[in-house]
Amino acid sequence: MSLSVRAAALASASLLSIASANAQEADDPYLLDPITLTATTDVSVQPDGYVGDYSQSATKSDTPVAEMQQSVSVVTTQQIEDQGAQTLGQALSYTSGVLGEPFGTDPRFDSPTIRGFAADDAQYVNGLRQLRYLGSPAFETYGLQQIEVLKGPNSSLYGAGSPAGIINQVQKRAQDYDFGEVGLGYDSNGAGQLFFDMNKAQSESFAWRLTGIARDDETQIEELTNERGYLAGALRWQPGDFTTFDVIASYLKDSPISPTGVPYELTRIGEGERLRDLYTGNPNWDDSDRKMANFGVEVSHELENGWTLSQGFRYEKLDWTYTNTYVSGLIGDEIAQGYTRQSEDTSGINLDTRLSGEVTTGSVTHQLLFGLDIRKYDADNETNFLSGPGLNWRNPVYSSQLPTTPWYVATNDLTLEQIGIYAQDEITAGNWRGSLALRHDRAEQSGTSYNSVAGVTNADQVDRATTGRAGLSYVFANGVMPYASYATSFDPQIGTDGDGNKLKPTKARQWELGVKYQPQGFNGLFTAAIYDLRETNATRRVVEDGVPFDRQIGEVKSRGLELEATAEIGTGWDLRAGYAYNDTEIVAGENNGNEMPNAPRQLASLWLNRDFGNGITAGGGIRHLGKRFGDEANLYDLDAVTLVDLGASYSYDNVEASLNLTNLTDKTYVATCGAFGCFYGEGRTLTAKVTYKW
Repeated sequence: MSLSVRAAALASASLLSIASANAQEADDPYLLDPITLTATTDVSVQPDGYVGDYSQSATKSDTPVAEMQQSVSVVTTQQIEDQGAQTLGQALSYTSGVLGEPFGTDPRFDSPTIRGFAADDAQYVNGLRQLRYLGSPAFETYGLQQIEVLKGPNSSLYGAGSPAGIINQVQKRAQDYDFGEVGLGYDSNGAGQLFFDMNKAQSESFAWRLTGIARDDETQIEELTNERGYLAGALRWQPGDFTTFDVIASYLKDSPISPTGVPYELTRIGEGERLRDLYTGNPNWDDSDRKMANFGVEVSHELENGWTLSQGFRYEKLDWTYTNTYVSGLIGDEIAQGYTRQSEDTSGINLDTRLSGEVTTGSVTHQLLFGLDIRKYDADNETNFLSGPGLNWRNPVYSSQLPTTPWYVATNDLTLEQIGIYAQDEITAGNWRGSLALRHDRAEQSGTSYNSVAGVTNADQVDRATTGRAGLSYVFANGVMPYASYATSFDPQIGTDGDGNKLKPTKARQWELGVKYQPQGFNGLFTAAIYDLRETNATRRVVEDGVPFDRQIGEVKSRGLELEATAEIGTGWDLRAGYAYNDTEIVAGENNGNEMPNAPRQLASLWLNRDFGNGITAGGGIRHLGKRFGDEANLYDLDAVTLVDLGASYSYDNVEASLNLTNLTDKTYVATCGAFGCFYGEGRTLTAKVTYKW
């Protein structure tokens, strides 16, 4: 372990020791001024309905979403179930400003875009970042109790991170009451699943929860499968009134086959309904084996002086080997193909220690937060590119002559260690609200990178950055809150570019003006925001001579408007609606003036659900994806598409049966295109589930 990480660990331990000593000496009247007692946000409570009042991610404090001076969207378990979402991308498809599945169905990854920026490396679990620099692997959505989307930079609390913001996936926690469910499901693609979720409160101070699912995923492409098993356990122990321990562990094993796609030229001449079902890979080559383990501990202790000490820890381990086929063009009726082979062995440790408390000075209240954040990430991976035979798309015959010698090899043996110290002050003065946050990070990268073009490169480098956030708002008595905020971020880039050059950290800044409205007559939240988001040293994966490399393309910007409404608008009625206008531009390099890829100029969605009170619920929604481009060069233009979804369920005694229909009109559309082909969105899919609950 490096000196920086050892020092950080010692500092973290010292913070715990000092806080404990303060608690023991709190009886001394000369040690402390009067401090108002407060509690930390308890994310263990699973919200009911569609309106999520609190977010674990945005401020790491008790501030309600309605008073946060930045755009935050919360997707609850109820909404996920009503819409039949089985992946993160599907769950976010009705979130304003988010393109949930820009690449269509891909069982390997969830890669949403937020305000035009890729969010595949902006995904967190329980407030701690998933540490995989090649894109976060798909987490199991059935294991989540809510999903939070914080839009825009937020390095002031989270350190290195994407300018897109944060997608925080909150795992199911042990609850203080008994319940359970077991069920099975099946869909029109032939996919089946078995699942269970059981919670037991053994006493007032101890509860446990066990969640699992076994799924045999199928898609519109018969060969694009994923056999997945997920098991998670959660414990909650409260040894006293002021201390809480949460332990959350999960293990996932699956075998996601990589989508291959079809050449762009073929989408211009071929029949879309046939092409979206066409398998252009090679069943004799395509294979995958992935294992992902997570173990986390969260501790919260309220001190006698009114301050609270909390700590989050998570260890993650990913092992993944896979082979896949890719397409690189069309020659007559023959699709040009190539093969890749990938192996990964990565692990990561996150430790976030916080001390929070409330201080009153005159008529002004300060909610203070001080934190120390440590990360260590180890990556050992190898990628091979191999030559492959062509495939006649009209009469596919899959070759059994498999290549053995790669023509291109890339390897990385890298370690990234980051330590950050941060402080936040949330200020209340009458109806005025203010927030200030400041953080300093040191990120150290060590190891080597190799590729067949640049050879071996020493990747050692140290990056330092100071980031911040400031916000101001006014809360009116009727629930309206206008606000303004400014936030910055940075993100060290792991590895090197195609020439072996070290990558500079990306940096981003965002101005946001908005208004939030929380009505007093019913449960709801309505938001509107305009923003100006810019990233420098933008790093993108580009394809050169058939090989993907990381390149820094300069500056990009994203400006737009977002509207969102989440509400229980009457007895049994739930509403989720959003609209986003997003204007993106690359402002440097050879693609200067072009739009960013997978960034629709307009996104709109509306979902309405009704519980009739007699065991029957029904809902429906409409999603509009505007015109967009598939790459930075804007060579691949994609048409706008409007999709319709339906859902219904019936409950009788302890049994619930549900049906969900996505893409009701069976719309054929290209989700995205790039140098490695085009990928179609999923066609009409009917999903049925039967669940026994107690």
